[in-house]
Amino acid sequence: MALIGRLFVIAIGFLFASIAAGMVVVGMLLFPELSQIADGPIDPDALNIIMGFGFIFVSGFALLPALVVVLITEAFSIRSALAYAIGGALVGVACYLGLVPFDPATLHFDGIIRRHLEIMTGAGIVGGMVYWLVAGRNAGAWRDPPRRRAPLPPSQPAPPPVNRAP
Repeated sequence: MALIGRLFVIAIGFLFASIAAGMVVVGMLLFPELSQIADGPIDPDALNIIMGFGFIFVSGFALLPALVVVLITEAFSIRSALAYAIGGALVGVACYLGLVPFDPATLHFDGIIRRHLEIMTGAGIVGGMVYWLVAGRNAGAWRDPPRRRAPLPPSQPAPPPVNRAP
């Protein structure tokens, strides 16, 4: 039963991590446009739609690499925030390199844009930290047996009733 509850926590953690990573990706890719104050404000509805597409993009491409990180951390009960930040960075790099063309003849990725690689790595780190906040702090806890309560100290016997006969 604890495993089923843990699966829900993992799914919710992945959802929040994908939202946070999607916000980082969209925010950093739009940053040059957002910094142009002279152009006027950005329509909030359009920004919400773009954030939604960022969430869908990140959650779709990051599902399998993130699942590998989650399985490893759950199997070994790794609860360190640093481990989730490194795992998130690796997921971000894997997602980016999965989109870049690879030339098997030269064993070289063609067309890597350093800024985009940095954005995806940063988004992975943020996603990993958000996942750690939601679900990673208790990784592997579902396997631990429930704690037994300490027995209550023995109570003092009640004093005999005082007989007050007239």
